[in-house]
Amino acid sequence: MSCPVLLIAAPASGQGKTTVTAALAHLLHSRGKRVKVFKCGPDFLDPTWLALASGQCVDNLDLAMCGKADIQRRLARATRSNDVVLIEGVMGLYDGARSAADMAALWNLPILLVIDASAMAETFGALAFGLAKYRPGLRIAGALANRVASERHARMLSASMPDDLPLLGQVMRQQGMEKAPIPSRHLGLVAADELEDGHDRIAQVAQSLAQSALGQLEWNEWQTRWGVSIDAPDEAHHARPLLQGRRIAVARDAAFRFIYPANIAFLQEQGASVHYFSPLAGDALPECDALWLPGGYPELHAAALAEQRRLASQIDAHWKANQPIWAECGGMIALMQELRWPAKNLRAPLLGVVSGVVTQHERLRGLGMQAWQTPWGLLRGHGFHYSSCETDMPVTGHTRRLLDERSVDEGSQLECIHAEGSLRMSYFHAWFASNPEAAAALFLR
Repeated sequence: MSCPVLLIAAPASGQGKTTVTAALAHLLHSRGKRVKVFKCGPDFLDPTWLALASGQCVDNLDLAMCGKADIQRRLARATRSNDVVLIEGVMGLYDGARSAADMAALWNLPILLVIDASAMAETFGALAFGLAKYRPGLRIAGALANRVASERHARMLSASMPDDLPLLGQVMRQQGMEKAPIPSRHLGLVAADELEDGHDRIAQVAQSLAQSALGQLEWNEWQTRWGVSIDAPDEAHHARPLLQGRRIAVARDAAFRFIYPANIAFLQEQGASVHYFSPLAGDALPECDALWLPGGYPELHAAALAEQRRLASQIDAHWKANQPIWAECGGMIALMQELRWPAKNLRAPLLGVVSGVVTQHERLRGLGMQAWQTPWGLLRGHGFHYSSCETDMPVTGHTRRLLDERSVDEGSQLECIHAEGSLRMSYFHAWFASNPEAAAALFLR
């Protein structure tokens, strides 16, 4: 079976890929199409906007973190159960050792080039031409001009395009909004559910997109131009789910929001039942066999977390009872005693379960694809944080720089893996499906 697919790429970050992808998803969804959206690269924030627009959860695709077979499996499923698949690229089209272009080449995915035209005119065509011709063999769907100032500006852009590269229209600069309809802060975009008008912002851009050549394209043309067929890979099946019958408590609220939907699906596929709770709302720790404290923004909610003395005692008791805890990035931060944020002249208590101090910095302290060598093999993932953590909890290992899905730079030493008793914690964000046995072990005694 063939399904229309578009990979939305750009010459660089900041061109409006997320906004355009979300607007296109919203437009198609509003027309009754079942739209599945993916995000290239490790990202927790862009997918919140893509999910809001499409009405479906959004999975990440990365050739190193996920691996080729995992990506092919997800794409094959998506093209069989949806009317259209959209994939938001990462950084520039050719950026990185495993670029969006590399992914497009593997599965012959059509590429829509989104270019911020706000500060250019005829150069638009030259830039589009260069992106399209830089790597022969790519399947270029066309270009879309973003942040166009006027109809006259649009005509100048159109006239600059080479004859063999279609301009699929433009998205006009949005009146009444800042340059980017989706605002940012440290760690990336503001999440969609943090803005009351998030849906309206996307709908406004979608209204402009609806007037473009892409927005007015007949549906049969989508299939004719951009249909893709992807076969599902052979899958290994475990004789018995690795987490059968396990009750796993997962913190989820504004302080603990960095959760890959694919990781939740993994836990459930392995037989676990997932029980969410909100530390910020004062929820007690649910009855559980294991606890997962995922990443998020505990630094923005330190005062509220410090008030949760009952929960801190329950987590401590869970630990002392030798019940597994996996604290990932923000989850680790929340367990510490104190947050220090020099730029804000702030010192604030946290949950205080673990002896340690977190310092929030104004520059990145950890970034990149990495993997943890466990007794069950490599567990792949990534790191991305602005803070540093000082704790006397024993360091039992380190993550290494991930070169591809099978190898690491053995000479590198990135994030610490801390462990004591049943508690394991790190700045490392794990992609569970990359190693089912290793991921399941985080939640087993």
